[in-house]
Amino acid sequence: MSYPAQPPSAEAPYGVAPNGQPYSEKSKIVAGLLQLFLGGLGIGRFYTGYTGMAIAQLLTCGGLGVWSLIDAIIFFVSETRTDKQGRLLRS
Repeated sequence: MSYPAQPPSAEAPYGVAPNGQPYSEKSKIVAGLLQLFLGGLGIGRFYTGYTGMAIAQLLTCGGLGVWSLIDAIIFFVSETRTDKQGRLLRS
């Protein structure tokens, strides 16, 4: 049984997930698309705030494409993907 997300508040302007974590202003669909098409440059990781990992992807061309493709798939299917502040990415 799933419970509806709580409405937005000042502490969580994009709402709160059923598990109590606030939602991020970032979208996992946007992050996944950026990672899929520009993953060799680490753009999906820059978008979510993980600059260290983004620079590593940039320097390795997204792990020769493999790392960025796997990362994009994980962005699309994972329900627990977070931004740098630990907030859940919105669907």
